[in-house]
Amino acid sequence: MDQPFTLVGTARPKPERAAELKELLLSFVEPTRQESGCLEYHFHEDRDEPGVFVFYEAWRSQADLDAHLALPHMRAFWERRMDYLESDLDIRFLTMHSPYRSAVEA
Repeated sequence: MDQPFTLVGTARPKPERAAELKELLLSFVEPTRQESGCLEYHFHEDRDEPGVFVFYEAWRSQADLDAHLALPHMRAFWERRMDYLESDLDIRFLTMHSPYRSAVEA
C-alpha cells in the first residue's frame, strides 16, 4: 500500500454555535467512512476544552481526499464554515511514519 494521506484538523466554534456544529460534524462520520479511499475518519472533542473539536482522517490518496471534499455536503460546509467558527479550521497535513500493515501482514 502506498503511504496514506493523513490530516488532523481543529475547529473552534463560536460558543453559541458549538452544539449545532457538533451535530453537523457528527453527521459526516458514517457517510465519510463509507467513501472509497477512506481508511480512518474520527471525530473528537477536546477533554480540556469542551466545545473544541478535533478530527483525524487517513485517506488512501490525495485524490480520494479531493473526491471527498468535492461532495456537495462538504462543499456546502466549506462555504459556510465561518458561520460556525471563531477562527478558520486549523488543518495539519501529516506524513505517516508508522504505516498500516497490509492484509498479508495481518
